[in-house]
Amino acid sequence: MAKLKNCLEEFQIYAGTYKKYNEGSLFGKWLKLSDYSDYDELIAAMRDLHKDEEDPEFMIQDYEISPVIESMGLISEYHISSEIYKVMESINGCSFDAETIEAFIDCFGCYDSIEEIIEKMEESYHGQFDSDADFAENLLIETDSIPKDLPSYVYIDWDRTARDIMYDYSSSNGYYFRNI
Repeated sequence: MAKLKNCLEEFQIYAGTYKKYNEGSLFGKWLKLSDYSDYDELIAAMRDLHKDEEDPEFMIQDYEISPVIESMGLISEYHISSEIYKVMESINGCSFDAETIEAFIDCFGCYDSIEEIIEKMEESYHGQFDSDADFAENLLIETDSIPKDLPSYVYIDWDRTARDIMYDYSSSNGYYFRNI
């Protein structure tokens, strides 16, 4: 398995142990997840870092990771899931960036799997826009919902139109999704 790269490259954890922490030591190290090809390799690096303990009980003292990973419950102070690399590979392999996935989760919450999240996003994603009014105008133009012979003296109130359209759509951070 190739080492994970791209936008996930900045994901990292600070790995210490509860024993050291309880003894007053914050000894540990920042480990970039992309430097390890899988969960087992990461755990081996953590064991090597704390080889002075017979059976180290790892403590994730800090982490810099996507809210997607965090919201799926894949990482916490006392736990890092063996599924984390599978999820990161799925994110790497999809056509959406982590920010779009975060927006989707903000709108609809988490599903059982990253594959289900990506599938639902593919069904509902409508793009990124500066405002609801911009989204509504684009949607109605793309779907040919505005009559071609609309008289020039008729003006569309895009804010009010957007307010009505948004009953069927959700948005977060400028990303728009059809409600599913």
